Amino acid sequence: MKTSKHMPHGGALALLLIGAGLATATHADDATPVVSGPSKQSNLGGVTGLALGAAAGGPVGAVVGLTLGVVAGDHYHRQQQAAASLRSSLAQVEGERAQLTQSVTHLDASLAQAQAQQARLGQTLQRTDQIGLDVGFRTNEDAIPEQAMSPLLKIGALAADMPETVVRVAGYADPRGSDEYNDALSLRRAQAVAALLTSAGVPAGRIVIEAHGKSESQSEPGDVDGYALERRVSVRLEQAGAVQVASRG
Repeated sequence: MKTSKHMPHGGALALLLIGAGLATATHADDATPVVSGPSKQSNLGGVTGLALGAAAGGPVGAVVGLTLGVVAGDHYHRQQQAAASLRSSLAQVEGERAQLTQSVTHLDASLAQAQAQQARLGQTLQRTDQIGLDVGFRTNEDAIPEQAMSPLLKIGALAADMPETVVRVAGYADPRGSDEYNDALSLRRAQAVAALLTSAGVPAGRIVIEAHGKSESQSEPGDVDGYALERRVSVRLEQAGAVQVASRG
């Protein structure tokens, strides 16, 4: 029995079968095929496989070599794409981590600054028994003078930022007039100042209002200058634990 002259060489046939099997297995592993043109690596692998296959097994070997080269090149190309994607993801994660670290550092600095400011305010209050000011009034008037508005708003803002303090607002009057009249007048003066402090942010619950009338007047009869000093409202910031609430009016 004669053997056909057109049968491929045994080694070439084996290469052909192996190449076909590898190509089939490679494409079967792809759950979702990607439609794209041939990659540079696929082309290079195909050319290299073609040359090696032709040298090893003639025309059949060239076909097998081409197939194996394309498969190997495509596999390498996919690996390179996966590595590039991983590097990109890692770079993005590093960028986000750096941004988060910067944000945390900024927040820490802001918190430290706020704590330092609060500590300075607390130390200031501890070094002095009281912080405050006096507001003078005209005779028989309870309207706050314009020049006293800004200082009152500033001390109100300070007190608003110090929740461990209370604000004592005490109204006074000069000795002229009856006790009842001066008690009511000094109360109205203190209430006007307290309302302005509240508008500056001080909670009403941290304001103690007192009305002393003319009970603490020490001016001699006819002492006009002394009277002017007694028509006033005193504003004092005090530590909450040291406050002894006392009011009349």
